[in-house]
Amino acid sequence: MADIGRILNVDIEHEMRRSYIDYAMSVIVARALPDARDGLKPVQRRILYAMHDMGLTHDKPHRKSAVVVGEVLGHYHPHGDMAVYEAMVRLAQGFSMREPLVDGHGNFGSVDGDPPAASRYTEARLSKIASELLRDIEKETVPFVPNFDESTTQPEVLPSRFPNLLVNGSAGIAVGMATNLPPHNLAEIIDGCLLLLRRPEAATSELLQRVKGPDFPTGALILGREGIRQAFETGRGSVVMRSVTDVEVASSGKSRIVVTEIPYQVSKAKIIEKIAELAREKRVDGITDLRDETDRAGIRIVIELRRDANAQVVLNKLFKYTPLQQSFGVIMLALVNGRPEVLSLREAILHYLDFQREVIVNRTRFDLRKAEERAHILEGLLICLDNLDAVISLIRSSADAPEAKDGLMSSFGMSDRQAQAVLDLRLQRLTALERTKIQAEYDELQKSISYFRAVLNSEDMVTEILETELREIQKTYATPRRTKIIADPGEISLEDLIADEPCVVTMSHQGYIKRQPTTVYRAQKRGGRGIAGMNTKEEDFVERIFVTSNRRTVLFFTSKGRVFRLKVYELPEAGRTAKGTAIVNLLPITGEEKITAVVPLDPEETEGYLFMCTREGVVKKTLAEDFASIRSTGIIAINLDEGDELIDVRFTRGDREVLVVTRHGQAIRFGEADVRPMGRSARGVRGIRLRMGDKVQGIAVVEEGLDLLIVTQGGMAKRSPLAHYRSQGRGGSGIKAITLTQKSGEVAGVRMVERDDELMLITGNGILIRFKVSDVPAKGRTSQGVKAMRLDDDDRILAVAKLSEEEDIDGDEEGGGR
Repeated sequence: MADIGRILNVDIEHEMRRSYIDYAMSVIVARALPDARDGLKPVQRRILYAMHDMGLTHDKPHRKSAVVVGEVLGHYHPHGDMAVYEAMVRLAQGFSMREPLVDGHGNFGSVDGDPPAASRYTEARLSKIASELLRDIEKETVPFVPNFDESTTQPEVLPSRFPNLLVNGSAGIAVGMATNLPPHNLAEIIDGCLLLLRRPEAATSELLQRVKGPDFPTGALILGREGIRQAFETGRGSVVMRSVTDVEVASSGKSRIVVTEIPYQVSKAKIIEKIAELAREKRVDGITDLRDETDRAGIRIVIELRRDANAQVVLNKLFKYTPLQQSFGVIMLALVNGRPEVLSLREAILHYLDFQREVIVNRTRFDLRKAEERAHILEGLLICLDNLDAVISLIRSSADAPEAKDGLMSSFGMSDRQAQAVLDLRLQRLTALERTKIQAEYDELQKSISYFRAVLNSEDMVTEILETELREIQKTYATPRRTKIIADPGEISLEDLIADEPCVVTMSHQGYIKRQPTTVYRAQKRGGRGIAGMNTKEEDFVERIFVTSNRRTVLFFTSKGRVFRLKVYELPEAGRTAKGTAIVNLLPITGEEKITAVVPLDPEETEGYLFMCTREGVVKKTLAEDFASIRSTGIIAINLDEGDELIDVRFTRGDREVLVVTRHGQAIRFGEADVRPMGRSARGVRGIRLRMGDKVQGIAVVEEGLDLLIVTQGGMAKRSPLAHYRSQGRGGSGIKAITLTQKSGEVAGVRMVERDDELMLITGNGILIRFKVSDVPAKGRTSQGVKAMRLDDDDRILAVAKLSEEEDIDGDEEGGGR
């Protein structure tokens, strides 16, 4: 009472600063910005939770929107009803949300900017994918906090089983900051999550191979990739959106421009209004009519042109002066631990993955506790059934329930809950059948408890669960990309200027490498002398050849188990007889190692494996995506035993069979499934058991319908059907694949072939020959074969390459090359 009427002197500058900071933080944290974990603002989160709490799931009938608004206002969000309704309307708009979270009935607005009907007229329920945001929320996966009047609780964040922040994006203006996240394709974002789940250190450039860019619900086009790259790397950037248009020519000769997709968050009505204004003011000349023919099939704006009007000129002006082309300013701002942060794509995904690990751990703890509680009760019931007569006698002799409970606890060592469960037991549970059911349930619970404990003690198991659940979400909800990304004329990279043409890459024993067109080599008959493919020193010889195309990536594996990466166009182009450039000038390899395997890869070839084999018969299978990021200094591809070396690497899909062939002509065929996927630093497992003095010469990936071609150092070639090589278990000694003599020499190379294929053989003296496989007759497994190439006494075949049909380009008739 003494303080009543007392006047306090307060510095107004300090008070205004404090009050404004409190207001600003309230707007930032509780109103305008989404949480990085579930991608939702507080009002959106409260709407979805209220609908979930009301039972308005996707498989239940719709309810009036006014009922939902009232529930949200009454329990969770004490603000204006229009603010809640407008937020709910946006969650239901297919042209605003890439994956709508509310399934609405009635007028929820239009792409023309028309307002929705009043909440008393519309109905709503959760969409199917929204249930994934709320899945397992009842299992204490996320923390709950008191609501505004502490009459109930609400989730601080939703479990969000898919990365909603990036999939649906967000827009909001806070105090002194704003967020503007574009929506993305669900399948692409999950691909990005799976990449970082396996390799958190992956760079943004690798993410860009999986997440192509924003994917707007209205489709349209994105010009160029530079803005996307900048936004993904820094969290800020500008993406240019352009309408999808087509120029139609009528039979009268007049042209018309038809717009079928428009930029995101652009009103169709405003586009039409602006075009009409430009035509009326003659700022864009040549427009004679403008019609909106949009219907349920989609957007269709028709712009009629004069006969003499240039449609492309008119279109360029419309892109410049109307919202047919619009920029989307990306600001990837979200709350991280309650603080606003601008996030790169990589950071946004990593924050989401960390949160999902917490969700899985919390869910597992809940499931473990419930399983242990239930197992505890069942243990009491089993004690009762094992001592049934004594338990019944004790209960019958007890004066009341508390005395019976105390007797059960003291006589049989039951807990309070177990004793109560026994007292609550129905008589029908005392049958032999029911006892069997109780025992079976108890045994199953023990397995579940062991599994839950294993998950809680293993980060790898948590990661595997997260990966599995993300793939399930992707499989269930993935939709094709709507927004196409096209080149911006102002963004032309070096690779865009390189023609994607087939070429031959050759490398000598001393490490000289070059590329040249396949047209240099002409097809010859079996037994010919060939043409010179590279001039070499007397002590050097051509050792390796492969056919690829200019834009492909080539992985270079060394004998020491390291791998390097180059684009084919980065290799020097040289004439047919030039020796090329030393590989040491292109790759930082040491003098003690040499390139023993090269693998040309397509950019799309990431969903597969690299299958490796060493000279001592060790094999290993590693995901190709593990080699997506390779430092300029190279990385370890396989850990080798002392004295062993890596000899060959093949790209596979993981479900094939391989043939390992040794120098002495032994071969073993086994399935890739026999070799589990391993990390880059793993050693591998035994593929074939070698006999004294034998070494592995090469491997081939089995393709049904093809033959196995074996070429010896002495120029003999033999083709035999795959059926002659039975499948065996990994690690055996194999079977004879060819009969060798002193004249034929040891095995020089193996390939899977068909009759229409062509081969290229290369000798130690640098001689090349190209001929058809059909010139080599099919023989039995143990035969010697036929002469494929005449060799000088001091020469021998060292490498074999197969030219595929699409890469087979005939050269000059005289074979001189061009």
